[in-house]
Formats: sequence, C-alpha cells, structure tokens
Amino acid sequence: MAQVRSETRDIRIPPIGLAGILHVPRDAYSIIALVHGSGSSRLSPRNRAVADALNARGMATLLFDLLTYDEEIDRANVFDISLLADRLAGVVSWLDAQPSLARLPLGLFGASTGAAAALVAAAKFPRRVRAVVSRGGRPDLAGDFLDEVRAPTLLVVGGADVGVIELNEEALARLQGLKALEIIPGASHLFPEPGALEAVIDHAARWFERYLAAGSEKSAHGFETKNERKGP
Repeated sequence: MAQVRSETRDIRIPPIGLAGILHVPRDAYSIIALVHGSGSSRLSPRNRAVADALNARGMATLLFDLLTYDEEIDRANVFDISLLADRLAGVVSWLDAQPSLARLPLGLFGASTGAAAALVAAAKFPRRVRAVVSRGGRPDLAGDFLDEVRAPTLLVVGGADVGVIELNEEALARLQGLKALEIIPGASHLFPEPGALEAVIDHAARWFERYLAAGSEKSAHGFETKNERKGP
C-alpha cells in the first residue's frame, strides 16, 4: 500500500529504548538507517542534512543513537564495534517488525565507527541490507566481516583525510561484492569544507537510488565485483 502522506515521529527502539527519529516521505521506495560514529548523535547537523536530502529523493530515514547517554560517557563503547553492530541488528529487527517499513529495501549509511557497524550488519543480514555507504568511515574495524559483505558498498573519503584514505583502500580490496571508492578532493574527515558534505550526499543518494530502487534487486544481489577508485 502506498504511503499517502509523509510522517515524522520520535521513536524508542527496544529492548533498551534507543532514541530515534523516523521520517517516511510520501510514497517512499526505500529506507536508510543512518549509523553515526564517535562524538555524534541523531541530532547532529551533518546527519540531519544527509537525512533531509535523502528524504527529498524519496527515501525514508531512521536517525538513531546506538548508545545510551550513560554508555557514551565511556569512550571505549564508541569503539566497541561488536556492541554497536549488535545494537544495529536490533534496529534492523525493529524495522522488520513494522509492517509499513518491513517491505522497504534497506540501506545503511555509516560514518566513522558507525560505518564498521554497518558493514558487520550487512554481513549478518545479506538479504535484508541491500546497499551500504560509508562516510569518512573506518571499515577496517569491521575485521573479518569485511570479507563476508555482499551488499553494494560505496566508501566516501576526504582527499585530505590522510591515513583514513589508505584504510579505505585496503578495505575496498577485501570487499567481495559491488564496490566503489569516492575521494572528495580537499575534504577533511568531517567534510566541513564548502560543498564537501553536499558532494558526499550526492554520491550516497545516487548509490542508494541505483541499488534500492524498484527493479534493482538483480544487480544488487548479482555479487559482481566492481573495483572503482575515483578522485585525485
């Protein structure tokens, strides 16, 4: 059944009540879960900008926190990829329990350590997660799960993010499915430079449109290897 109107609501995801913001545009054809990294939250202007842009292109979004306030105080939790991935798995299960959302193809947009959690979830839910985008991510922290990811995966890195570029190049080589690496010239880790975040959003939106839109299932699950590296 088509979504007849847009919907925005605050949610709590069980079992511990993780806070989230769900926005479903009218006639949404997919849903993107935004998995933020260290030092960020569902209220981050960067995350909200990404969500707003995806909403404008017909994608529902779920912004949520993987950790409670008390858990965030312990910085070790921010880098506990196993914990973050387990929380994300709970989010995927919650989405699948919502009749209006379970039918929508799922994409994951991960930033920093959240990108590693997204890749672990993609490996664990190969038929549910249809596409992944990493923004300034640490895909290397996904460990051995990298070799199991089959969802089409786009890695986006700033051209001035020295060290992280190399980690993403190494991760790209290990990914077995459709994949690409986009380097944004002159951008640093958080993409604060003029036009940098907009470039990330455009690359991400086009990736999700390619692999989540109607009729894309065959290419998304064809497991063709595509090794692309763009940028300077």
